[in-house]
Amino acid sequence: MDFPFLKGCAIGLSIAAPVGPIGVLCIRRSLAEGARVGFFTGLGAAAADGFYGAVAAFSLNAISGFLREQQTPLRFIGGLFLLYLGAKTFFAKPADQPPSQRTHAGAFTSTFFLTLTNPMTIFSFMAIFVAFGLGSGPVDYWRATLMTAGVFIGSVVWWLFLSNGVALLRSRITPHSMRQVNRISGAIMIAFGTAVLFKIRR
Repeated sequence: MDFPFLKGCAIGLSIAAPVGPIGVLCIRRSLAEGARVGFFTGLGAAAADGFYGAVAAFSLNAISGFLREQQTPLRFIGGLFLLYLGAKTFFAKPADQPPSQRTHAGAFTSTFFLTLTNPMTIFSFMAIFVAFGLGSGPVDYWRATLMTAGVFIGSVVWWLFLSNGVALLRSRITPHSMRQVNRISGAIMIAFGTAVLFKIRR
C-alpha cells in the first residue's frame, strides 16, 4: 500500500533534522526565551518546507524554474539576512528579549523568510521526491496534498521535539552561560552567511 502522508512526514523530518542556521536559531531562542519562542522559530521553517514540498509534490515547474533563475539574488538576500541575525545574536544580552506575542510572530517570520530565500531547499525536496519514486507520472492532487501535509507535520514534529528538549536546560543556564551561547550561535550564523555569500562570488 502507498502512504503518501507518512512518506511526506519522513521527508519533512529528513529536511528539518540536519543542524543548520535554523537549528542554531531554534536552540538559542529555546534557551534564551523558552520552548514556545523556539517552536515558533522552527514553525516558520516548517511552513516554508511545506511550501517547497507543495512545489515538488504538485510539480509546479513555473515556480521551481523561477527559483532556479533567481538563485543568485535569493542567496544574496539570505546570506545578508544570516549575517544580520548572526550579529544581532552575537551582541544580544541575555535579558534583552522577554517572550511576547510579537516575539513569536517575529520568530516565525524570520525563519520563514530565511528558509524561502534558500533556493537549494526546493532542489533538495525534488531530489528526495525522486529518490522516493514520487517525481514521475501525472499529478494526483489528493496524493500531492497528503504529501505536502506530511512534509509540514514531519517538520513541525522535529521542531517541537527540539525546542522543548532544549528548553529543559533553561534552568541550568546562567546569564554568563547564555552570553556564551549567544556568541557561539551568532558566530555560527555569521559563518553560514559568509559561506553563502562566498559561494555567490565563485
